[in-house]
Amino acid sequence: MLALERDSATASHWQPDRYDKVFSEVSPRRVALLIEAEGTGGEVGVQGFLVARSVAGEWEIENIVVGEGSRRRGWGRCLLGEFIGMIRAEGGETVFLEVRESNFAARAFYQDSHFVESGRRKGYYSHPEEDAVVYRLSVA
Repeated sequence: MLALERDSATASHWQPDRYDKVFSEVSPRRVALLIEAEGTGGEVGVQGFLVARSVAGEWEIENIVVGEGSRRRGWGRCLLGEFIGMIRAEGGETVFLEVRESNFAARAFYQDSHFVESGRRKGYYSHPEEDAVVYRLSVA
């Protein structure tokens, strides 16, 4: 997963211990989904993942990554669809996420997935400093 994230210029780059915590924490307020499939080079491995948590009654997508060589194959839609289906079945009502203002591909993906821009967080990202665009989706 770290390799996928590091290969993606637009992914949130977490420290390894953060992933250790996410995957060792068993909680109804935490979701981690993986896509394991054959990659473009024929190797089988993790091609994408989604990590989310429940915060104050809403679900936040903390990180969603599809490997550079696995994009445009529907994996992002698969991850997002599975996640939304899970939280909808559990009575979840709202999903939100932040994305770099300059990440136009991700922003188009979320807009195509019916997320609505609901705000901005000034200077949210560093390296380089950049605003975050906040998107929300009602799943109720």
